[in-house]
Amino acid sequence: MRMKAKIAVLVLALAYICQGCGIYSFSGASIPAEAKTVSVDYFPNHAQLVNPLLSDNLTTALRSAMTNQTTLDLVETGGDLAFEGEIVDYTTTPTAITAGQTAAMNRLTIKVKVRFTSRIDDTKDFEQTFSRYEDYPSDQELTSVQEELTATIIEQLVEDIFNKALVNW
Repeated sequence: MRMKAKIAVLVLALAYICQGCGIYSFSGASIPAEAKTVSVDYFPNHAQLVNPLLSDNLTTALRSAMTNQTTLDLVETGGDLAFEGEIVDYTTTPTAITAGQTAAMNRLTIKVKVRFTSRIDDTKDFEQTFSRYEDYPSDQELTSVQEELTATIIEQLVEDIFNKALVNW
């Protein structure tokens, strides 16, 4: 039993050291120790079809991911790591056509253009469009499933953006 206690203390000490140094977090993020702040600009909606809550929800979700999954301080502008961009597409299209030439499923797609800048290591800078979608039955109106679908898609987009910016260090 004594050996198990020593191992547990060693594991906890290593976890504390790794978390505290700002180099690794348990989210998988690998952030340079010099980075102390992050800024996430508002992501305006430039898509032809506009969901009025999408910009706020996406921006808030990305800011929350940065504060909840890293030790970085969120600042208004000019962070050591900075995110900016815009929603470039919000569309719904038929995906599965039945024998009667009607859609059985529709697909809601959201595309977000992201510019990431690192004041610490400019080789990590990128500009990329991220795209995610969710399918829904064609007998349902978009307005009845939109909130749930967009929440799921935003979660996936934020994870993709986070991973591209911070996990690939």
